[in-house]
Amino acid sequence: MELKETCLDTELVYQGDFIRVRKDRIRLPDGKTGSREYINHPGAVAVLALLDNGNLVMERQFRYAPQREFIELPAGKIDPGEDILVCAKRELQEETGYVAGEWIHLTTAWPCIGYADERMEYFLARGLAHVGRKLDDGEFLEVFELSLAEALEWVRLGKINESKTIVGLFWLEKYLNGWKA
Repeated sequence: MELKETCLDTELVYQGDFIRVRKDRIRLPDGKTGSREYINHPGAVAVLALLDNGNLVMERQFRYAPQREFIELPAGKIDPGEDILVCAKRELQEETGYVAGEWIHLTTAWPCIGYADERMEYFLARGLAHVGRKLDDGEFLEVFELSLAEALEWVRLGKINESKTIVGLFWLEKYLNGWKA
Protein backbone atom coordinates (compact mmCIF):
# COMPACT_ATOMS: atom_id res chain seq x y z
CA MET A 1 0.00 0.00 0.00
CA GLU A 2 1.34 3.43 -0.97
CA LEU A 3 1.26 5.91 1.94
CA LYS A 4 3.33 8.81 0.62
CA GLU A 5 1.76 12.24 0.37
CA THR A 6 3.13 14.52 -2.35
CA CYS A 7 3.46 18.30 -2.10
CA LEU A 8 1.69 20.09 -4.95
CA ASP A 9 2.47 23.61 -3.72
CA THR A 10 3.60 25.29 -0.53
CA GLU A 11 2.86 28.60 1.16
CA LEU A 12 5.06 30.24 3.78
CA VAL A 13 2.57 31.41 6.41
CA TYR A 14 5.08 32.73 8.95
CA GLN A 15 8.86 33.28 9.06
CA GLY A 16 10.36 33.70 12.55
CA ASP A 17 13.90 33.89 13.84
CA PHE A 18 14.38 30.12 13.55
CA ILE A 19 11.03 28.52 12.72
CA ARG A 20 8.80 28.74 9.69
CA VAL A 21 5.14 27.80 9.44
CA ARG A 22 4.03 26.34 6.11
CA LYS A 23 0.76 25.28 4.56
CA ASP A 24 1.06 22.77 1.73
CA ARG A 25 -1.52 21.55 -0.74
CA ILE A 26 -0.87 17.83 -1.15
CA ARG A 27 -1.88 14.82 -3.18
CA LEU A 28 -3.01 11.96 -0.95
CA PRO A 29 -2.23 8.30 -1.68
CA ASP A 30 -5.74 7.82 -3.10
CA GLY A 31 -5.26 10.68 -5.60
CA LYS A 32 -7.41 13.23 -3.75
CA THR A 33 -5.97 16.54 -2.55
CA GLY A 34 -5.67 17.84 0.98
CA SER A 35 -3.65 20.29 3.02
CA ARG A 36 -1.00 20.07 5.71
CA GLU A 37 0.11 22.82 8.08
CA TYR A 38 3.44 22.32 9.80
CA ILE A 39 6.45 23.92 11.41
CA ASN A 40 9.93 23.79 9.87
CA HIS A 41 12.41 23.55 12.76
CA PRO A 42 16.20 23.28 12.38
CA GLY A 43 16.46 20.42 14.87
CA ALA A 44 18.05 20.29 18.29
CA VAL A 45 20.42 18.33 20.49
CA ALA A 46 19.98 17.02 24.03
CA VAL A 47 22.92 16.07 26.22
CA LEU A 48 22.98 13.44 28.95
CA ALA A 49 25.98 14.82 30.82
CA LEU A 50 27.19 12.17 33.27
CA LEU A 51 29.51 13.32 36.04
CA ASP A 52 32.25 11.09 37.48
CA ASN A 53 30.12 10.63 40.63
CA GLY A 54 27.37 9.10 38.48
CA ASN A 55 25.01 12.08 38.67
CA LEU A 56 23.52 13.87 35.70
CA VAL A 57 23.86 17.57 35.00
CA MET A 58 20.30 18.89 34.83
CA GLU A 59 18.63 22.28 34.36
CA ARG A 60 15.61 24.08 35.73
CA GLN A 61 14.26 26.60 33.26
CA PHE A 62 11.14 28.68 32.68
CA ARG A 63 9.50 27.98 29.33
CA TYR A 64 7.36 30.77 27.95
CA ALA A 65 4.79 28.92 25.82
CA PRO A 66 3.45 26.71 28.67
CA GLN A 67 4.18 29.48 31.24
CA ARG A 68 6.00 27.29 33.76
CA GLU A 69 9.34 25.90 34.88
CA PHE A 70 10.61 22.53 33.72
CA ILE A 71 13.41 20.18 34.77
CA GLU A 72 15.34 19.39 31.60
CA LEU A 73 18.48 18.01 30.04
CA PRO A 74 20.91 20.56 28.60
CA ALA A 75 19.77 21.09 25.03
CA GLY A 76 19.63 23.56 22.21
CA LYS A 77 18.87 24.37 18.61
CA ILE A 78 21.17 23.30 15.77
CA ASP A 79 22.44 26.32 13.85
CA PRO A 80 22.21 26.25 10.02
CA GLY A 81 24.91 23.94 8.63
CA GLU A 82 26.18 23.06 12.12
CA ASP A 83 27.44 19.55 12.84
CA ILE A 84 25.29 17.93 15.55
CA LEU A 85 28.27 17.02 17.74
CA VAL A 86 29.63 20.57 17.51
CA CYS A 87 26.19 21.80 18.55
CA ALA A 88 26.04 19.39 21.50
CA LYS A 89 29.47 20.49 22.72
CA ARG A 90 28.54 24.17 22.34
CA GLU A 91 25.22 23.83 24.16
CA LEU A 92 26.69 21.81 27.04
CA GLN A 93 29.35 24.43 27.72
CA GLU A 94 27.09 27.44 27.14
CA GLU A 95 24.36 26.22 29.48
CA THR A 96 26.24 24.25 32.14
CA GLY A 97 29.90 25.25 31.92
CA TYR A 98 31.03 21.66 31.30
CA VAL A 99 33.12 20.19 28.51
CA ALA A 100 33.37 16.44 27.96
CA GLY A 101 36.18 14.10 26.98
CA GLU A 102 33.88 11.38 25.61
CA TRP A 103 30.84 11.76 23.37
CA ILE A 104 28.45 9.00 22.25
CA HIS A 105 25.50 9.59 19.92
CA LEU A 106 22.61 7.60 21.41
CA THR A 107 19.70 8.15 19.03
CA THR A 108 17.60 10.50 16.95
CA ALA A 109 13.96 11.07 17.90
CA TRP A 110 11.17 13.05 16.24
CA PRO A 111 9.17 14.72 19.04
CA CYS A 112 6.29 16.36 17.15
CA ILE A 113 5.65 14.43 13.91
CA GLY A 114 2.04 15.54 13.61
CA TYR A 115 2.90 19.21 13.11
CA ALA A 116 6.69 19.72 12.89
CA ASP A 117 9.78 18.34 11.18
CA GLU A 118 11.97 18.87 14.28
CA ARG A 119 14.41 16.11 15.17
CA MET A 120 16.21 15.69 18.48
CA GLU A 121 19.76 14.28 18.51
CA TYR A 122 20.71 12.65 21.84
CA PHE A 123 24.29 12.47 23.10
CA LEU A 124 25.90 10.95 26.17
CA ALA A 125 28.77 13.09 27.46
CA ARG A 126 31.30 11.70 29.96
CA GLY A 127 34.66 12.74 31.34
CA LEU A 128 33.30 16.14 32.30
CA ALA A 129 35.37 19.14 33.36
CA HIS A 130 33.88 22.45 34.48
CA VAL A 131 35.34 25.41 32.56
CA GLY A 132 32.61 28.03 33.06
CA ARG A 133 29.37 28.66 31.25
CA LYS A 134 28.50 31.20 28.57
CA LEU A 135 24.73 31.65 28.58
CA ASP A 136 23.14 33.30 25.55
CA ASP A 137 21.67 36.77 26.08
CA GLY A 138 18.22 36.39 27.60
CA GLU A 139 18.88 32.82 28.76
CA PHE A 140 18.25 32.10 32.44
CA LEU A 141 18.51 28.66 33.99
CA GLU A 142 19.63 26.86 37.11
CA VAL A 143 22.08 23.96 36.81
CA PHE A 144 22.09 21.12 39.35
CA GLU A 145 23.05 17.46 39.79
CA LEU A 146 20.59 14.59 39.98
CA SER A 147 21.13 10.83 40.08
CA LEU A 148 19.62 8.80 37.26
CA ALA A 149 17.55 6.82 39.77
CA GLU A 150 16.12 10.01 41.24
CA ALA A 151 15.52 11.49 37.78
CA LEU A 152 13.55 8.39 36.77
CA GLU A 153 11.57 8.61 40.02
CA TRP A 154 10.83 12.26 39.21
CA VAL A 155 9.47 11.10 35.84
CA ARG A 156 7.20 8.62 37.66
CA LEU A 157 6.04 11.36 40.04
CA GLY A 158 5.48 13.92 37.27
CA LYS A 159 8.22 16.30 38.48
CA ILE A 160 10.02 15.67 35.19
CA ASN A 161 7.34 15.77 32.51
CA GLU A 162 9.06 17.26 29.48
CA SER A 163 9.31 14.76 26.60
CA LYS A 164 12.88 15.44 25.42
CA THR A 165 14.16 14.76 28.93
CA ILE A 166 12.00 11.68 29.51
CA VAL A 167 13.17 10.10 26.24
CA GLY A 168 16.80 10.90 27.05
CA LEU A 169 16.60 9.46 30.57
CA PHE A 170 15.02 6.24 29.33
CA TRP A 171 17.68 5.89 26.63
CA LEU A 172 20.45 6.48 29.16
CA GLU A 173 19.03 3.87 31.51
CA LYS A 174 18.94 1.30 28.70
CA TYR A 175 22.42 2.24 27.49
CA LEU A 176 23.98 1.94 30.96
CA ASN A 177 22.31 -1.49 31.32
CA GLY A 178 24.04 -2.79 28.20
CA TRP A 179 21.73 -1.72 25.37
CA LYS A 180 24.21 -0.17 22.96
CA ALA A 181 23.33 2.61 20.55
